[in-house]
Amino acid sequence: MAYNGFDVAGKVCLVTGGTSGIGRAIALGFAQAGAKVLAGSTSAEKVANIKNELGDGHLACQLDVSDEQSVKDAFDLCVKTFGRVDCVVNAAGVIKRQPSLDMPVAEFERICRINLTGSFIVAQQAGRVMKDQQPDANGERGNIIFIASLNSYISLTEVLAYAASKSGVLGLVRGLANEWAQYGIRVNGIAPGVFPTELNRKLIEGTPRGQFLQAHTPAGRFGKAEELVGAAIYLASPSASYTNGHTLIVDGGFMARGVGV
Repeated sequence: MAYNGFDVAGKVCLVTGGTSGIGRAIALGFAQAGAKVLAGSTSAEKVANIKNELGDGHLACQLDVSDEQSVKDAFDLCVKTFGRVDCVVNAAGVIKRQPSLDMPVAEFERICRINLTGSFIVAQQAGRVMKDQQPDANGERGNIIFIASLNSYISLTEVLAYAASKSGVLGLVRGLANEWAQYGIRVNGIAPGVFPTELNRKLIEGTPRGQFLQAHTPAGRFGKAEELVGAAIYLASPSASYTNGHTLIVDGGFMARGVGV
């Protein structure tokens, strides 16, 4: 008898930042696994591209996680089209490398507004929708997956706003998991190791920082965005019905390495 605990076919998944990088890989992965996907980002061009990649039966829309009305509109579209929202992946994010002494407060606040406050805005809207949905056999009404970072745990020089925002994401995971279990909503996170994307490629490809990060990773290489899809599908699947408040680190062994020689 086949084990179908990782089956997400028919589930409705909304992915923020779903048109590029990690979010795009997860959106496409869910679609390939049979889920119904809405992928959103601020770029009209990227939204059109991901709509073509996803194909029929899926949605894509412009979505600004820092704008409450934009977020509500995306959820309204998802519910109007598919009837519910089973899973939300909070993958939208920005990063900027700059010495902390030189960073304008407005820039610090901009990064935190997208990475942290935006993640809360999305999660809050998800919670409002999910708590009134019909539960599944495990009593679950929905689940939320945050994308954290190695920077949630360790310091990387001159990306302080990103580090602060991604550290806050861990607090959102724990706090909302604790608070919203009563509604049948699970909340977890994924902390990727070093995965080159549009967000960080200039910081790590062919740079001393990138060379160090790769050398410190036991796998001996950077990750591929597609290697995060399985973690997301697990957290959204029936197999994770008792996994709550946990952030799964997918880093090629980076956090495990102390002295490598």
